[in-house]
Amino acid sequence: MTNKIILIMMLLTCLSTPAQKKEIGEKILVVYFSHSGNTRTVAEQITRPTRADLFEIQPQEAYPTDYHSVVNQAKKEINTNHRPALKNDVQDFDKYDIIFVGSPNWWSTIAPPVATFLERHDFSGKTIVPFMTHGGGRFGHSISDMKKLCPDASFLEGLAIRDSYVNDNRQDVVKWLQTLKRLN
Repeated sequence: MTNKIILIMMLLTCLSTPAQKKEIGEKILVVYFSHSGNTRTVAEQITRPTRADLFEIQPQEAYPTDYHSVVNQAKKEINTNHRPALKNDVQDFDKYDIIFVGSPNWWSTIAPPVATFLERHDFSGKTIVPFMTHGGGRFGHSISDMKKLCPDASFLEGLAIRDSYVNDNRQDVVKWLQTLKRLN
């Protein structure tokens, strides 16, 4: 636990000294799935101050672009516990200690490609920091669902941002990252 606290403190040091290089041993990843670009925007806002590596989860088959079609497909996949195949994977996943995991809120949980990613990797001893974009449902039950998929990971307080605010929330992201230090 002490090592995790030290890593979080190192991460937050980057917030106050943006020109500073990453500290040796700081291994942070921001991984996300974004259908409409909202979650991607937040992921990039997290990546800049933390100087983390960035990885986009991409399903083998793209989701429809029509809103109603993707909503119906997501509902069906979530109700049947479907795990779509992914077309890419993180290189050297084991080297990361802190993983920010981002997803849109689909039917009160994480998008199926994120569930596939979480099931595919061993998060034992790692720290997960969730973030969600949503249309009003905040986290729903996504945090408890993530904890079921990654029972051996530690979780820090997440961030939920309404879709209509993703382009205007840079300060909220920085404040949230700073609170992570106070939580540990």
